Amino acid sequence: MSLFEQCAIKTEDDFPLVARFFEPEQAAVGTIVIAPAMGVGQKFYQDFAEWLQGQNYRVVTFDYRGIGFSRYGSLRGLKADIFTWAQKDCGAVLAEIKRRGYEDPLTWIGHSLGGQILPLVPNHEMVRKMVTVATGSGYWRENSPSLKRMVWWLWYFLVPLSLPLFGYFPGKRFRKVGDLPKGVMAQWRRWCMNREYSVGVEGDAVRDLYASVQQPITSLSFEDDQYMSLRNTESIHSFYRGSDLCLKRLSPKDTDGQAIGHFGFFRAKFKESLWRAHLLPELQV
Repeated sequence: MSLFEQCAIKTEDDFPLVARFFEPEQAAVGTIVIAPAMGVGQKFYQDFAEWLQGQNYRVVTFDYRGIGFSRYGSLRGLKADIFTWAQKDCGAVLAEIKRRGYEDPLTWIGHSLGGQILPLVPNHEMVRKMVTVATGSGYWRENSPSLKRMVWWLWYFLVPLSLPLFGYFPGKRFRKVGDLPKGVMAQWRRWCMNREYSVGVEGDAVRDLYASVQQPITSLSFEDDQYMSLRNTESIHSFYRGSDLCLKRLSPKDTDGQAIGHFGFFRAKFKESLWRAHLLPELQV
């Protein structure tokens, strides 16, 4: 049985963000925040959080507004973009961790989008280290070959037509990404169509935020990731110019031939081959 505290954290604009705190039975050796991928609810990471809890880490999971437990009814009219998720939602999670006295040592594990947005979080200096998992730039021309045809249709036709029609992106209906607030999808589309992704669209202010990150970063990426190519991975991490970077490229050879892909890392079947073998040493540094 999983043991966690589920609570609503009020953001600075009074949005009730749902988070879960997994407290270990023994004294915590550190705190870990799991920042989700685009459109992925925190429940997806529960097995992973419970395993970390069993390694005596305190673990915090949460849902961005409009996603998972932080969705309240229709997304039509919900005003949010990726900056909102980073500045207000992630900022509120870190503020709650600080209020509880849980911030030292604090590790940020960012899945895909979760590894892209730490520089945009106003209080990210609390974080001691970041581990990115399947994180890349998202620039569509550098996506894996199997993905390019689908995202071309997504960015040039499906998104421009659906956002004004529905007032949000009904990804579940289209079986793509998941339901997303209009502002999030519109901004993400702009990023994915630019060679330099977020810094190319948002300009020098965001470029400087990436360069100002001083925390060490370990990237875990996967040869069989159907979404992120090696070039995508290298591109986004090149923006972290002030960080000590370690890029680790894993393949099914590291998991006895089992496919990993973009989401597989967080599945319990990899707790020995990936979690213990490749993640746990990074948390102990």
